[in-house]
Amino acid sequence: MNQHAPKISDASGRPVIRQLDEAAVNRIAAGEVVERPASAVKELVENALDAGATRITVDYANGGKTLIRVTDDGCGMTAEDLPLALSRHATSKIDGSDLLDIRSFGFRGEALPSLGSVGRLTITSRVQGEAAAQIAVTGGRMAAVKPAALSRGTVVELRDLFFAVPARLKFLRSDRAESQAIADVVRRLAMAEPTVGFTLRDVTGGGDGRVIFRADPEPGDFFDALHRRLAAVLGTEFIDNALKIDVEREGLRLSGYAALPTYSRGSSVQQYLFVNGRPVLDRALFGALRAAYFDVLSRDRHPAAVLNLICDPQRVDVNVHPAKAEVRFREPEAVRSLFITSLRTALAGAGHRASNTLGTATLAAFAPETPTFVPRVYQMDRPSQGALSRAFAYQAPEPSAQPGFAEAPSARVEPAKTDTLDRPLGAARAQVHENYIIAQTATGMVIVDQHAAHERLVYERMKRQMAESGIAAQALLIPDIVELSPTEAARILDLSVELYRFGLGIEAFGGSAIAVREVPAILGQVDATALIRDVLDELSDLGDSQLVQTKIEAVLSRMACHGSVRSGRQMRAEEMNALLREMEATPLSGQCNHGRPTYVELKLSDIEKLFGRR
Repeated sequence: MNQHAPKISDASGRPVIRQLDEAAVNRIAAGEVVERPASAVKELVENALDAGATRITVDYANGGKTLIRVTDDGCGMTAEDLPLALSRHATSKIDGSDLLDIRSFGFRGEALPSLGSVGRLTITSRVQGEAAAQIAVTGGRMAAVKPAALSRGTVVELRDLFFAVPARLKFLRSDRAESQAIADVVRRLAMAEPTVGFTLRDVTGGGDGRVIFRADPEPGDFFDALHRRLAAVLGTEFIDNALKIDVEREGLRLSGYAALPTYSRGSSVQQYLFVNGRPVLDRALFGALRAAYFDVLSRDRHPAAVLNLICDPQRVDVNVHPAKAEVRFREPEAVRSLFITSLRTALAGAGHRASNTLGTATLAAFAPETPTFVPRVYQMDRPSQGALSRAFAYQAPEPSAQPGFAEAPSARVEPAKTDTLDRPLGAARAQVHENYIIAQTATGMVIVDQHAAHERLVYERMKRQMAESGIAAQALLIPDIVELSPTEAARILDLSVELYRFGLGIEAFGGSAIAVREVPAILGQVDATALIRDVLDELSDLGDSQLVQTKIEAVLSRMACHGSVRSGRQMRAEEMNALLREMEATPLSGQCNHGRPTYVELKLSDIEKLFGRR
């Protein structure tokens, strides 16, 4: 049976071209724009933002399948506007003269008519100074406009999504999964617009429902507002471990926050990227983010970041995806370069800083178990401070000739000067288990993994040497000839100059073949064909290749591991203190070459809480 036979034909079997009716067109558009309830929420909230709303409330029931209601305090629509708003390609966002000058979230004019064609849609709106009006459309059939009661703004209510196309309902997930997708959409838009208030409620079962998410409008300048909004949306843990990013170059500006490598995640769930405030899921931008961290994170860890790329709308095309989730840049290399250099500069500028959540986790591990019964302590039972001092003095051990911990050969460290204690990593006091350095700071203590810390220091030293003297290339006695397609050959030969900087020498060899004449000496024995294929795969995936550099730096990392201070080696006091001082002066020394922390800091006030002293 021919599965591709035409559905419409004349008596002779010849296909007949016919104009689809408006209802069919709208349902086809709904398949592109409204994939699930979260897609409908996105379109409606973006419309509210385009209307200048300062507060937006989203209510949903049964994962958005039976009800989605978006209420805003925006500019509203008149009674005359309502039927037009439900017409295809009718919009107030653009005039159609320039599709590369998009300065709003919406511009297609497809969302409302698409939603009205697959669900029961009601819009109530009021423009200041005029009466409120309401219009309803069910399965594509529009009712007449009628008067309504509303103080200001717009209320869009969508009931029974996909009732007109029941086959689509089979592709929806559970109510819980759809609810989570709606919450993710609202949180993303809340991060994009920190000065706008958002409320998300689950009203399944009726009544006022349950508040799932709430973020009040944040005052102040952009970064202050964004700082507080991210703390509310992602938690203070993210913002406490994030670096401020604000870099402008060649008319492109990257702003937001990127987390320290030691605050990495097991997946990419905390990566939020925006272009001119629009949330995007663009593969090239996520690839640039990954490339910026590749030297400080292992492949199974992912950075956390909230970043907004701001540029002239003429330099980015947002009209390449029905849901506007992907974009296309006029100068993709400039965008990628801005991402990578901005983030790497910020990470290097953080110096030895590591995630402060490590100290919290360490303290939690130290915390004693809470007894099931805690006797009540009355005020009269608490000894005075003077009595405590006398008791401590009485209980102090007598001087002994036997060596204690402080006198043990592996732990003996001379008292440090006061100015050393004021340094970020303090002064070495002891070494335990022949791997961990205990240092005292002015406000607490630091525990350093000597092998991990020295591994990063050696690695950074080797990278500096590589940058200064270049990468030695090893000429092959017999060049490796690699057969490629004409497209692949042209693509990799365009990068020949860049690849040569990393010791990989290639040239054309007639037809679509290339000759590999030199390989990086530091890589040793290399399968040139496999290397070229890997580079081409990365070019196809990301549009750029740092694979050769990545492989070289992986070798450097491996060499640094072997050349660093090993676990199990006892270190002298001067060696330990020299290690601490070099860590303070070396970028990225807060994490090893794989993104693991090199030290943990504990504040004295937190330590005292462990022992009930505060």
